[in-house]
Amino acid sequence: MSEQLKLIVEQLNKDPFRKNFNLITFDSLEPMQLLQILNDVLAEVDPKHAIDIREEMPEQTAKRMCALLGMLKYKPPGNQSDLSGFRQGLVVGSKPAVHPILHWLLQRVPELKKRAYLARFLVKLDVPAEFLADDVIGDTYHQYEELVEGFKTNHKECEQLRTSGFSTAEIRRDIGAMEEEKGPLIKRVERLKKRVESVSNHQQMLEQARQLRVEKKREEHLAHQKQEQKNQLFQAQQRLQRLQQQLKDMRHAAADASPDSLMKRLEEEIKINSYMVSEKLPKELEVLKRTVQYLQKVASEPAMGHGDLLELRDKIKGVDMQINHLIEKKMMRSDPIDDKLTLYRQQASIIIRKKEAKAEELQEAREELAAAERELTHRTSQALASNGEEVVRGDEFRVYPASRPKIAGMGSSTPATLLKRLVVKLRSKGTVYKKKRQEIAELKAEYGVLQRTEEILKQRHEAVQEKLQTMEAEKGISGYSNTQEELERVSAIKSELDEKKGRTLDDMSEMVKQLNSMIVEKKSALAPIIKELRSLRQQCQVLNQEHEEKKSQYESCGAGLESNRSKLEQEVKALREETAQEENRYHYINSKSEITEMQIQRAAEEMKAYVSSDVQERKRAIREVYMKNIAEQELLGKKLREKQKMVRESHSANMEQMKMWQDLEQLMECKRQCFIKVQNEASVGQVIQEGGEDRLVL
Repeated sequence: MSEQLKLIVEQLNKDPFRKNFNLITFDSLEPMQLLQILNDVLAEVDPKHAIDIREEMPEQTAKRMCALLGMLKYKPPGNQSDLSGFRQGLVVGSKPAVHPILHWLLQRVPELKKRAYLARFLVKLDVPAEFLADDVIGDTYHQYEELVEGFKTNHKECEQLRTSGFSTAEIRRDIGAMEEEKGPLIKRVERLKKRVESVSNHQQMLEQARQLRVEKKREEHLAHQKQEQKNQLFQAQQRLQRLQQQLKDMRHAAADASPDSLMKRLEEEIKINSYMVSEKLPKELEVLKRTVQYLQKVASEPAMGHGDLLELRDKIKGVDMQINHLIEKKMMRSDPIDDKLTLYRQQASIIIRKKEAKAEELQEAREELAAAERELTHRTSQALASNGEEVVRGDEFRVYPASRPKIAGMGSSTPATLLKRLVVKLRSKGTVYKKKRQEIAELKAEYGVLQRTEEILKQRHEAVQEKLQTMEAEKGISGYSNTQEELERVSAIKSELDEKKGRTLDDMSEMVKQLNSMIVEKKSALAPIIKELRSLRQQCQVLNQEHEEKKSQYESCGAGLESNRSKLEQEVKALREETAQEENRYHYINSKSEITEMQIQRAAEEMKAYVSSDVQERKRAIREVYMKNIAEQELLGKKLREKQKMVRESHSANMEQMKMWQDLEQLMECKRQCFIKVQNEASVGQVIQEGGEDRLVL
């Protein structure tokens, strides 16, 4: 779930969204904000959905989003397979419903854009069959289907051209370059033609040169075919030899095998597979399901604060105390029979764990074998693709054909002897390799033991040194263990002083005497303490032995308590699950009984109304209401069919009348234009006449 949120936040922070979220801010979004973000992502896929969800009803938003998601072929997760629950989650903007949609959309935005674009043209209109009976509508729909198919073909061709790697600019550049090269080539051809025309019998020579070129091409083609056939023959021979060797090995294995051994082997495989199918894999699947349910439950809960964490810790401490109290009670009242059975239970649990470990090792070995086989086939195919020949395998070393090539540096012996020497050398090297590997493993094990021993000795040495220092401090002679270091330091100081000051031998002897006297004094003072220290060391060894015994007892007791605790936890878990199942069953049965009672009550009321002698009450019955609605709809349909028939019959006459009205309208418009034109001409003539009269008066 955290990886899912990380991917969503990372994609929303990129172009074209630019949301600047982090995990905390995104997880703390309100349902309306989360729905708006989902709508923004859908708008990026299909621009028609770029709206504000506050301007429409929640049911319309959920319906619109469900329609688009269905067109994009989104499938809800397993726990949201119920369409009504999924739609309700979209209406309220719940995180378990919205987060998987965002994760699915943001992973494939370009692909979904293309799918939404194609859906606008490829999703066919749903036309009822009764309307298609009409000729005009049927022809139009058929033309629509042809256009859809034409769009499919054109889109495929466009995609092929886009992915072909050609572009118009490159093609134009190539055409320009070829046109530039065309001129010099034409001139060169003309010059060659002029030269050839001066030669006698040039047509025959050209024909012979053309035939020579054709024959050379044919010769190259035949040589290539010959080489291919040689390679195929060589591969077929190798395959035949390998198959013969496999047949010989299988016959040898079949000769050694007996029905009893085969049956035992098959029974062992069946036991292993049945254990894997019936015990191991269901347990792992159940554990994974519980983990997923727990993670979904954690993800659906709101973010927790510091106070909530403290409260949960207090609850955990209280539950742990209750568990310890229950364990103590059980241990107090445990009977000897249960104590005897505890050992067998522990042994059974150990055997079960070993069995599971061996099953896991078997599964890992099978996976490694499958991976090795895949790698072998892959490398074989690569070798075949690169060299054109098959790779020599391990089982082919036992076959010594006479056509095997010689090996450089091994003389002129036969291939069989050379291969025998090679096999012997490989076997000797294999045995040496196994021995060396075994020695390395033993040395590694010994190194680990020695390293652990060194660590233990260092720890013990440090502990002894600490105890020794504490005892010296208690006795008032701290620093006794460092006497040797002090002596060395004093001797170093003495030598330095001797070198610096150049004292005489007498002074040095006196210094030595003083130092010896000091050492004797220190030894005499530390002698009783050393005796006490020896006794204390013996006591320490005894206490260490007692500590190891108590520790082993404690570990055995702890193992028993741990096994009992795990058993109690499993029992409590099973009882809780059973309780939850029974509660769910109880609520389900109650709801079913309530629904059944309501249905019975409605049926009784309907029966009472239907049998009643009162006409008004009988009319309120559902059957009477539905019969009345059916009769009304049939009458309405009959009227509509009559009206449709009348419209069809009067369609041609109405069209002619409409055409006559259009002609009349054009005629009236023409008359109006003529009238306007006559009025304009009359007004212009009047103005001219008035102007002439004015000139006469002047």
